[in-house]
Amino acid sequence: MSGGDGTRRVRAGRRTVEVHRPDKVLFPGGGDAKEYTKGDLVDYHRAVAPFMLPHLRGRPLMLERRPDGLDGPTFMQKNTPDHYPEWITRVEVAKEGGTVRHVVCDDTATLLYLADQAGITLHRWLSRAGSVDHPDRLVFDLDPAGDDFDAVREAARLLGELLDELELPSALMTTGSRGLHVIVPLNGRHAFDEVRSFARGVADTLGDAHPDRLTTAARKKDRGERLYLDVQRNAYAQTAVAPFTVRPRPGAPVATPITWDQLDDPELHARRWTIADAVEQARANPWSGLLNRGRALGPARRRLNALRG
Repeated sequence: MSGGDGTRRVRAGRRTVEVHRPDKVLFPGGGDAKEYTKGDLVDYHRAVAPFMLPHLRGRPLMLERRPDGLDGPTFMQKNTPDHYPEWITRVEVAKEGGTVRHVVCDDTATLLYLADQAGITLHRWLSRAGSVDHPDRLVFDLDPAGDDFDAVREAARLLGELLDELELPSALMTTGSRGLHVIVPLNGRHAFDEVRSFARGVADTLGDAHPDRLTTAARKKDRGERLYLDVQRNAYAQTAVAPFTVRPRPGAPVATPITWDQLDDPELHARRWTIADAVEQARANPWSGLLNRGRALGPARRRLNALRG
């Protein structure tokens, strides 16, 4: 439905969300990149909602907003503005010296409202609102020195093999930027410090085995051309890009779950899917229930210690 004032009204369950200036270009075209408007972003979120919402529900979010599109300023929004509709879920969490009231995206209407706010990228907590100190996801961010996806592919294979040895399930996701995320489902009983310590042990084990190619050095100047095994997201109030979220880059690339078999596809790269075709990949159900199998880290930690001698 369109209004005479240039707004578009989109039905989402029991609610109707107003989309203001749907023709506003958020992703300018140019080169091989297509042009996409706010209306396109809303349509994508409406189509992907059944696949995206399970990864968002109950989790505090940080919004990366670009109200004037890619060429305008970026706003990293943690606190929920007072003018947001009352039906949008909020959660208040502790921060140093106070609290932050984050948005929680529990339904399609909220997802569309955030798109109307030019919330291009949704960054989610690895823990849920009911237990913010205990993550149920562990994330390894494979961050190449340049745009070398072959190095990312190789690091993912090595990491996947090590996690298999530790008998931990793992899921792969393109970031929509340059790298891949490898995600391990947890049972939510470990505190962040314990999870990050384990993740660092895994990363150090890989880095020690391949010191010419991989590093855990946090400072860029210490990495050289090596791929960075980043485990810093595994901490309280840190976030990771949500599955199926859009990245603020030309062509509107999407952070997209993939299967481990797809890692061998020569066409694969970090920006392989965009808002034009990510829903097709979502329908293929690449993670197929994998993240429901949250694990305890105790047995894996003992196996890791045995490997490290």
